[in-house]
Amino acid sequence: MTTMTEASVREFKMPDVGEGLTEAEILKWYVQPGDTVTDGQVVCEVETAKAAVELPIPYDGVVRDLHFPEGTTVDVGTAIISVDVGGGSAAPAPAAEQPAAAQPAAAAPAEEPKAAGSGRQPVLVGYGVATSSTRRRPRKGPEVPVQQASTAIQTELNGHAPAAPEPAPAAARSAPAGADRPLAKPPVRKLAKDLGVDLTTVVPTGPDGIITREDVHAAVAAAVPAAPEPSVASAPAAAPASYDTGRETRIPVKGVRKATAAAMVGSAFTAPHVTEFVTVDVTRTMKLVEELKADKEFAGLRVNPLLLIAKALLVAIRRNPDVNASWDEAAQEIVVKHYVNLGIAAATPRGLIVPNIKDAHAKTLPQLAESLGELVSTARDGKTSPAAMQGGTVTITNVGVFGVDTGTPILNPGESAILAVGAIKPQPWVHKGKVKPRQVTTLALSFDHRLVDGELGSKVLADVAAILEQPKRLITWA
Repeated sequence: MTTMTEASVREFKMPDVGEGLTEAEILKWYVQPGDTVTDGQVVCEVETAKAAVELPIPYDGVVRDLHFPEGTTVDVGTAIISVDVGGGSAAPAPAAEQPAAAQPAAAAPAEEPKAAGSGRQPVLVGYGVATSSTRRRPRKGPEVPVQQASTAIQTELNGHAPAAPEPAPAAARSAPAGADRPLAKPPVRKLAKDLGVDLTTVVPTGPDGIITREDVHAAVAAAVPAAPEPSVASAPAAAPASYDTGRETRIPVKGVRKATAAAMVGSAFTAPHVTEFVTVDVTRTMKLVEELKADKEFAGLRVNPLLLIAKALLVAIRRNPDVNASWDEAAQEIVVKHYVNLGIAAATPRGLIVPNIKDAHAKTLPQLAESLGELVSTARDGKTSPAAMQGGTVTITNVGVFGVDTGTPILNPGESAILAVGAIKPQPWVHKGKVKPRQVTTLALSFDHRLVDGELGSKVLADVAAILEQPKRLITWA
């Protein structure tokens, strides 16, 4: 990494772009060394455990160095880019392009440790973080590169220490004497982390005892003798999204998918779930959808059954306000919300996310249609912000888009109810004393039985079904 000693050089650190997040993966760099940047210009896109976020630089200058390649997961508070704010000459070549012998001997000092017990507070994107007790990785010179992996960290992440491989042959090259941690470049450390390899157990073959990508792959092959070694020639600069071991494909769990998995496990085993079902004739609702599409008040807006289902749920919540609540374990209180932030579960390439429409209860039907359209398009583009996924009070998940009749949805953490909507399709139905083909769907409502009893949950589900069967109730019950 290029050493920065000039007073005019500023280092932009990975900010906390959410609430208490500790790391983010660099997805894409929008600048390169030598580029001129201005205050507020977006320099990179990162992915946290909640969403993909673009980071703006907070000052003017010339890019001197990018400290990490795309695909690297970086701790909050770690410098990711250096900028010459004094109008200096163009930046030198990135450290990754220089041979090890040509690296400067001097190095930026490691960050001072923070006072014990000091808490890190969320900050605006692009302006660093406040005092923190989170441990940062020290920045060192080429003789002792940045260190990241250790047996202690692997034990903390996996719940057990990684198994040590067979002892290395006597002829194998070992790490230099006195080195307390293995030597490896950041991309190699990222690869080892994603593959679950403890670098302290890897035999280095690179110059001066540096661990290479080939060494990490060899360690994986040694742990699974029957599996062929992955192709190094086709491997990208950063860790792969998945890798084959012959009979299996393994996909590292990180980012949104990792956060979702943790949240769902926590919800399933802390909130006692109850799910109720109702099958309803929605033929009149489907006719109303077609009429609204032709209404000039909805010109340019996305009108579909989900719009009326969302409105029906909002009306049902107004009639049964106690369902819109949360359980405060610390205070041992039920917190009833006088607003509805309506969450919509959305499947994206990065995993399932649940952005919500703020104050959905106060919106007119055209305003709700506009908000739903913006929410869906933003989620599909992968641009949903962390703020859009915070503060939800109740959620809708539309499993019907996959042709599924119904399901037993798990509550979004911190919420008391979630409504699953099944596929709407023609079915034989008794209508006015005769069996006729009607548009029918099945609704499922899961709720937290600590604060929503069977009576309340049944009333909410019955109200939603009644509105969808007779959508004029959107007016008469308003």
